[in-house]
Amino acid sequence: MSRISHNDPELTHRLTRRGMLGVAAGATAAALLGTAAATASAATTAPSPTIGRGRPVLPPGRLGIQLYSLRDKVGTLGFAPVFAELEKYGYDEIEFAGYTQGSAGPITLPSLRRLARNHGLTPIGSHVGYYSDDPNAYTFAQNLEKVLDDAQALGLKHIGTASGPFRYGSTVDAWKRAAEEFNTYGAAARARGMKFYQHNHSDEFAFAADNPKVRLYDVLLAETDPDLVYLEMDIYWAFAGQFRFSKRPDGTPAPFDPLDYVLAHPHRYPLFHVKDGVSDPSNEFGYRMTDVGDGDIDYQRFISTVTHLRGQRQAHHWQTEHDSPPDSLSFARRSSAYLHSLREKC
Repeated sequence: MSRISHNDPELTHRLTRRGMLGVAAGATAAALLGTAAATASAATTAPSPTIGRGRPVLPPGRLGIQLYSLRDKVGTLGFAPVFAELEKYGYDEIEFAGYTQGSAGPITLPSLRRLARNHGLTPIGSHVGYYSDDPNAYTFAQNLEKVLDDAQALGLKHIGTASGPFRYGSTVDAWKRAAEEFNTYGAAARARGMKFYQHNHSDEFAFAADNPKVRLYDVLLAETDPDLVYLEMDIYWAFAGQFRFSKRPDGTPAPFDPLDYVLAHPHRYPLFHVKDGVSDPSNEFGYRMTDVGDGDIDYQRFISTVTHLRGQRQAHHWQTEHDSPPDSLSFARRSSAYLHSLREKC
């Protein structure tokens, strides 16, 4: 049972607007990507969201938030007041991006774990840097065992990086080399009962510098061991990648749908970032970031399609995020309310 009330006139207005925007967004995507992409999109488009009817689109117990979105409030108020708000908003899980974020006063990792539990929040993952030139840096490459020790202290099931695999460049061989390091981190994480994961931005969907027919993200998928390395798809940045890289450098079409990656490898995506954007072709990324439900990314379609896969309804964790929200607590509240309100068509 959702802890979120749906008797919200503002939310009803947002849902109605969202349904209309979905039609407009589909037309925009078709114009950008061509007939092939439009046909694929039409084949998987779900009906507009509704309130109060049908099964919730969002699986119970699987809504989280990336605490980077709330770094201003954690820094000024501390973790406890922020966790109390997240509990009120109906969140189930949290994902870290550092374990202090400027929090008022020191806090130990066991205390942080207990504090989260006391507010009904499960720490599910954390972002740590991939590498650094500083040999003492808190990264996978420089301090793997310390990173894993801390993750274990928090009881994390996943530990990952939001760094792209660009350590050695943008060629196919450079990404193969990075992928081999990711396999090493994945094996070390698995030995501790955790999953190592990589979180994408848009550049991962670019083409290899030495082979413009090869998409770098495909190299990452092919060269990492599926039993050791997992992916956290940031859905917003994946759609930004679609906008930026649906043509090869020579201008030939190379359309793709981010959802297709998940459908082809559902077990490799235990985590998602649910981040929304208003379509804006004048923007280099194709979108302007906004609260979840105020943008043009069709989360009715995306979440429903993934959770309808056999055995996959409870297999994924959905973390809301906004890189720079004008009001971070308002973002957290409104995004949760929107996602909890989505219902499948009866």
